[in-house]
Amino acid sequence: MNKDRVMGIIDEVAGSAKRKAGKVTENPKLQVEGLIQQAKGKVQGAWGKAKETAHDAASGTDIHLDSRERLGSESAQTDAHRGNSGRRDL
Repeated sequence: MNKDRVMGIIDEVAGSAKRKAGKVTENPKLQVEGLIQQAKGKVQGAWGKAKETAHDAASGTDIHLDSRERLGSESAQTDAHRGNSGRRDL
C-alpha cells in the first residue's frame, strides 16, 4: 500500500466523520465539506491503486484479475488441459 492509498483512506474516514458531525449538528456547510473530503479520499485512493498496478506491471509481477485466479497459474493451466474453464456451476 503506497502513500496515496493511505492518505486516501485517511481523507475518506475524516470526511465521513465531518459529514456525520454536520448532520448531527444540522450544519449543511460541514456536511458538504465532509462529502468533498470523502470524494477527494476516494480519488486519491484510486490514484494510488492505479500507481501500484502500473508498478506491478512494470516490475513483472502477476496482475490479479480475479482474486481466485492468477495469470499463468498452475491450477488454471491444469484446468485448461482437462477442458475445464475453472468455473463451477452451483
